Amino acid sequence: MSLQIFNTETRQKELFKPIHDNKVGMYVCGVTVYDLCHIGHARVMVVFDTVVRHLRLLGYDVNYVRNITDIDDKIIKRALENGESIQTLTERMVSEMHADEQAMNVLRPDMEPKATEYMAEIKGMIQVLVDKGFAYPASNGDVYFKVNSFAEYGRLSGKKLEDLEAGARVEVNAMKQNPLDFVLWKASKADEPAWESNWGEGRPGWHIECSAMSTKCLGNHFDIHGGGMDLSFPHHENEIAQSECATGDHYVNTWMHCGFVRIDDEKMSKSLNNFFTIREVLKVFQPEVIRYFLLASHYRSPVNYSQENLESAKANVGRLYSALQSITPGKPSENTEYQAQFMTVMNDDFNTPKAMALLFELAKEVNKTKDTGLAGLLIKLGNQIGLLEQSPETFFKFQPSDSELTEEMIVQLIEDRKQARADKNFARSDEIRDELGALGVELLDSPQGTSWRRV
Repeated sequence: MSLQIFNTETRQKELFKPIHDNKVGMYVCGVTVYDLCHIGHARVMVVFDTVVRHLRLLGYDVNYVRNITDIDDKIIKRALENGESIQTLTERMVSEMHADEQAMNVLRPDMEPKATEYMAEIKGMIQVLVDKGFAYPASNGDVYFKVNSFAEYGRLSGKKLEDLEAGARVEVNAMKQNPLDFVLWKASKADEPAWESNWGEGRPGWHIECSAMSTKCLGNHFDIHGGGMDLSFPHHENEIAQSECATGDHYVNTWMHCGFVRIDDEKMSKSLNNFFTIREVLKVFQPEVIRYFLLASHYRSPVNYSQENLESAKANVGRLYSALQSITPGKPSENTEYQAQFMTVMNDDFNTPKAMALLFELAKEVNKTKDTGLAGLLIKLGNQIGLLEQSPETFFKFQPSDSELTEEMIVQLIEDRKQARADKNFARSDEIRDELGALGVELLDSPQGTSWRRV
């Protein structure tokens, strides 16, 4: 089965056919680096990491570009609050983002353009838009894009320009010719970073940054553009308008958007102050558990963040590792129905929930047959979506930061239990087992001795 991807713009699954044989250009909107990344960011990272892994598995030469927004109102505000330079803040947050990615087993993009490094391209694109009559400088030094100059505005989101104009509830701005016009260049304010331009000192608007960086890195017309569902309007809508007006080319063939991470049916976001950072969650749950949680729902569906759902993800990943715990995996079995079905469901718009269901079927078979080749295949297929990358022992001995029970303490209690059994003090032996069980540690007795794992 050939790869089918749901295209947000056409609202249907389409056969994926790259513009250039065997090469794929993919751009994903990245993080505005003013704070630690939250689980909503993690979903975008993990989803498109999984997409890239599968595209490469299919044999495509992928150029994966994910930008970094390193100049923004929020960044300026946070740097002032912290009493540090913008560069110091953004460099520190980029480093923290990379640490989170590494922990989550997210592969680094091939290119990570920063907005401040593409100022020449940004100003060049704005000048083209002004010269072609699609944008206009205002008397205050701002430059705006004329939304009604692009006849297809709204084609990605399905919104009609006349409806948007009729229902516009935007701040009155006398500088705009139309309330829906959006800023391409912002005139500088006191104590803000600024760059020289043909319209005076200022800095770029958010939308133009992505158009300039994506077309510079991938060309005027490329294969896939992705991001969170919240970016489809107005950010991606504006990207299409300004990019196609500037270049005269069709901008993107396939638009992919992943669903929100929600808490109590509200989108998780920093603006709502209802977010959990990746760093916080990693203190309690292992990276593979979080990755499983984020992929257990189809990427276009919302995910509900809760302790209960993460505990369920932990138990499910544990089921997969349990199948590998008492067997030494061998060379992966080839040409199996499991492998064929796995590729089929992943080729169906990257259906990770069905892929995971196949992993559980395979784990069940491994438990039943103890077949080393199937165990190797289980690891191989798990690796294809970034799972089963560690040993079962490492997985089961992970110590959450909120647990004061260290591995050394557990080993000592097991020794105490062993001595109690030797002394025929079975009451004490059972007591130790119960104590550990209450603390989330399961003891596994065998002829070779006693092993343990956290549950």
